[in-house]
Amino acid sequence: MKIDEIRTEKDVIQHLSDKTKFEKDILVATFKIPRGKVSTYKRIAEKIGKPNAYRAAGNALHKNPLAPIVPCHRVVKSDGTFGGETKGAESRKRLLVEEGVPIENNRVKMSSKILF
Repeated sequence: MKIDEIRTEKDVIQHLSDKTKFEKDILVATFKIPRGKVSTYKRIAEKIGKPNAYRAAGNALHKNPLAPIVPCHRVVKSDGTFGGETKGAESRKRLLVEEGVPIENNRVKMSSKILF
């Protein structure tokens, strides 16, 4: 299966056969974030039942082999700032702006309307 043929959660799981269960769970939870919404590393970790594993969630997303199909650009820190290196943060911010996510002072303007 080619990366551009991935459409479903099942496709994502199949494509991640070389990842650990934790990494798969994080990437699948991230795959579910709809366009125009964001989540936080902490919320993603909570969704998979590992509420204290938010740093590990960030590490798993840093190694995301299916970007942008698994939209790791939609995951931000709890304060709305962008994790990772500056260059990558700029491109993730640009993608979110294109999706209509409100950004003020280099951080996502967090609200219940956009939080997934």
